Amino acid sequence: MPLRRTFFGSASRMRGATQRRRSLFSRYPDKISAYILVTILLAPCAAAQERSAIPARLMIPDQTPVKLQLAESVSSAHARPGDHLDFIVARDVNIEGFTVIPAGTVASGSVTGVKGKRFLGIGGNVALKLDSVELANGDRVGLHARLNVKGRSRFILMAAGMIATALVFLPATPVFLLTRGHDSTVLKSTEITAHTDVATSVLSAGLQHSQERSSELDTMMSYLPPRVFNAEGREGDMVNLVLIGQKEDLQNAFERADWVKTDKWKPIFVWHLLLHGTDDARIPMARFYLFGRLQDYSYALPEPGAVVSRRHHLRIWKTDHTIGGTPVWVGSATHDVAIEVAKRGRLINHRIDPAVDAERDFIGIDLTNTSSVSRQEYLYSANPIFQSQTVSGQTYHSDSRILLLELHPVTSTKAGAIGHTSALLRATSLPISAPAAPPR
Repeated sequence: MPLRRTFFGSASRMRGATQRRRSLFSRYPDKISAYILVTILLAPCAAAQERSAIPARLMIPDQTPVKLQLAESVSSAHARPGDHLDFIVARDVNIEGFTVIPAGTVASGSVTGVKGKRFLGIGGNVALKLDSVELANGDRVGLHARLNVKGRSRFILMAAGMIATALVFLPATPVFLLTRGHDSTVLKSTEITAHTDVATSVLSAGLQHSQERSSELDTMMSYLPPRVFNAEGREGDMVNLVLIGQKEDLQNAFERADWVKTDKWKPIFVWHLLLHGTDDARIPMARFYLFGRLQDYSYALPEPGAVVSRRHHLRIWKTDHTIGGTPVWVGSATHDVAIEVAKRGRLINHRIDPAVDAERDFIGIDLTNTSSVSRQEYLYSANPIFQSQTVSGQTYHSDSRILLLELHPVTSTKAGAIGHTSALLRATSLPISAPAAPPR
């Protein structure tokens, strides 16, 4: 009997609960239906949100390029196989919207072989390789790239000495066989593109989203060397010009301003010198380096009556950066004002005007006067130069600004023909002659 009461009591309670639910549904049919509908609609969103909380796995493909610059010069006179080398990543490496290797990261490399300068005029040799680079999450990935640099030979000088000596005293000619070549030097800022060894998987958690820069100008200025180098790795003149234009625009601008391309160091320059004497405006310039290579163009504007001793001159290198598809060039401009003899191991050197900003601004005014420039701005280097020395040891000074000149296309001479370049708005817009304090 108690069991029966319990059973019927439970059944009674169940019937009561069912009636209450029916009563509730009949009382609020619209609200309950809406609640069910919202639950059904939000369920996939909640599931998607849960899935999005799981970090994505990114795959860095095999052979992904990494652009680097050598952090310090390496010479066959001092380097030894196995020496550690540092390289600086010059561009962000981005994968699927994330930066996996930020610009400025230090990559590791090493010296793999060294040969010193030898007799018979043979130059030295240095071989380098890349080893690895750290990813943004702290992992390391292997890199492969090799660079082999040979020092300049002195074979021609040796042969010429032997011939000249043979005409005077033949038994002395073998002495010139002891002539040694030049040391091999891999210069600071030398550019090299390495590639990743294998495909590497990384989680996106903690990685920065890659952001499109407003221009290539920011990237270039961050890693632009402030000074040029000679073949031995000694720093000299400052980089004080940036030019934006096609190759034809560049050449046309200087031709219209009566600048001339100087000769390269080839035998033909001797013929020009014999033909024109001290009035030869194309006398070669000293060879300087940037990004590990010689200047692409050398321009001079001689002063009448003092061509050899006094001339405006400029060395220009093409960068691998572009703005709106237009190449970016950088230059180093100085004004030769006199000749020096026997300085820093050289028989003849030019002494420059130590106020190098005057030459920078002179070029800006000179090209502007020929309607070759559509826009000019002053930029600041990431490594400002206020006072320094030339390769020959002469002191010069600067306000550290770099003048940017945007050149007209050859087919147009109208102001603004190139159009508005948003990247240039980030520069410091100033008149050419206006002084400016360095940024704080």
